[in-house]
Amino acid sequence: MRLRCAVLDDFQSVATTVVDWSPVTDDVDVVTFPEHCGSEDELVAVLADFDIAVTLRERVPFPATVFARLPRLKLLVASGMRNSVIDFAAAERHGVTVCGTASSSVPPVEMTWALLLGLARGIVAESTALRSGGPWQSTLGADLHGRRLGLLGLGKIGGRVAQIGLAFGMDVVAWSQNLTKERADEVGTGLAASKEELLETSDFVSVHLALSDRTRGLLGAAELGLMRPTGYLINTSRAAIVDQDALLAALRDGTIAGAGVDVFDIEPLPADHPMRTAPRLLATPHLGYVTRDNYRTYYGHAVEDIQAFLAGSPVRRLG
Repeated sequence: MRLRCAVLDDFQSVATTVVDWSPVTDDVDVVTFPEHCGSEDELVAVLADFDIAVTLRERVPFPATVFARLPRLKLLVASGMRNSVIDFAAAERHGVTVCGTASSSVPPVEMTWALLLGLARGIVAESTALRSGGPWQSTLGADLHGRRLGLLGLGKIGGRVAQIGLAFGMDVVAWSQNLTKERADEVGTGLAASKEELLETSDFVSVHLALSDRTRGLLGAAELGLMRPTGYLINTSRAAIVDQDALLAALRDGTIAGAGVDVFDIEPLPADHPMRTAPRLLATPHLGYVTRDNYRTYYGHAVEDIQAFLAGSPVRRLG
């Protein structure tokens, strides 16, 4: 019997065109799903007749209850080498091999700067006005040169964001709970004495931390209240690092000048979600990793993972 592979959340319908799947199609039927499974019941119904599933990033949770309801599933491929929504122990108990792929840190860096620059220069508002016959120039741009960029996190992504900020002539400082002076010196940034100091002194604050028990809710109402009223917040990391209700309140009240957000507490966002209509917000639908080259890596490695699994020697195993 031929195996069946489901490719989930292929929103752009490109999964089978950005790479060549022929190395596995002699043995595997590949079916793509452009619609998101919004509930566990939907996911189980979609995957009931599949042996293999390919999922993008952390769009779809795979808790123990899902594995228990999918006895046919034998291989789960997730893009990236870290995933917080897969129960790896449950996968092992139910005989499901979980494999990952490489993932580039370059696209989220570029997305961060797209949001920051879009906010600073009112790009969306000005473009909309120009195309609709609105006013000729209605915003006053925020300068970057000489202003302070505060980075929460200075890892692989944060470090690259810092280097671009320095190239713009910004004063770049960073803070995280484990950040050392040696790392800050290596990148060429200042080291903020505390999270509070960074928030109080920065014109732009950008989040580049992994989500954990320590970082969940790291920025709440009190922290956002420390930011300058002319300050901007950018989050391309994880929504839960910033208290979403507090952020909405800060945007509505004008506590901060604006925010650029690429991650949300629910994805895709429901049509009536308040983030869709919040003022002072430049929002994008989690595009940080969505580039042609990154998709070539994700799906190219997914094909390799399937090949290796079929050969009895799985690669890039997660868990």
